[in-house]
Amino acid sequence: MFKAIVGASTFQDALDSVSVLVDECKIRLNEEELSIRAVDPANVGMVDLTLEAAAFESYEADGGVIGVNLARLEDIAGMANSGDLIHLELDEETRKLHISIDGLSYTLALIDPDSIRQEPDIPDLDLAAEIVVEGAQIDRGIKAADMVSDHIRLRVDEADEAFFIEAEGDTDDVDLELTREDLIALTAGPADSLFSLDYLKDMNKAIPGDAEVTIELGEEFPVKLHYGFAEGLGHATYMLAPRIQSD
Repeated sequence: MFKAIVGASTFQDALDSVSVLVDECKIRLNEEELSIRAVDPANVGMVDLTLEAAAFESYEADGGVIGVNLARLEDIAGMANSGDLIHLELDEETRKLHISIDGLSYTLALIDPDSIRQEPDIPDLDLAAEIVVEGAQIDRGIKAADMVSDHIRLRVDEADEAFFIEAEGDTDDVDLELTREDLIALTAGPADSLFSLDYLKDMNKAIPGDAEVTIELGEEFPVKLHYGFAEGLGHATYMLAPRIQSD
């Protein structure tokens, strides 16, 4: 059983944060929250998303799981204006999702959840550094790095208490230094890892510019990025595997 009404912008934000990595996913319709966990086909990037029942205008669910084509669901949600309400109801017999938006009705065929990739386990990592930064600063660093390279280096200088976003190209280099004053918070620890810029660019598309983003970072470890949306009732975590640097 699943029946819910949600603000269009909240639903669009939730879908955006997952669709930057995968085309289809399982949605867990838990009693207290809707949740999605998925890994991209190359096993490099992962997303873990929850949207609490309180983020909805109304929400009833009993713990089922549905499989959806995200691109199609996003297209439907995209027909709504930001102030519209989206009505969602699961038809148990036909296993279809009925969606209605301001007079427009759509019936979405679902995918068998068993045919969708296994949901990943989130590894428990002890990452030495934690940086809390505005989404807009990450966006700035990623755009600058994209001008010179397809890799991006994230590191923390413990002595200077600063966070660096760097990229080295064949001819040009770029370096964004964010000191403690530029950051919302910093727990300095040994942290220096290289990542695929394409993945971070995709993740960055979903991160609101005004979001407080917590970055957990280590030495040649995956990076974790967490942020909230929907007035703190939605939570998204990305995890990205590093590119191991060869000497």
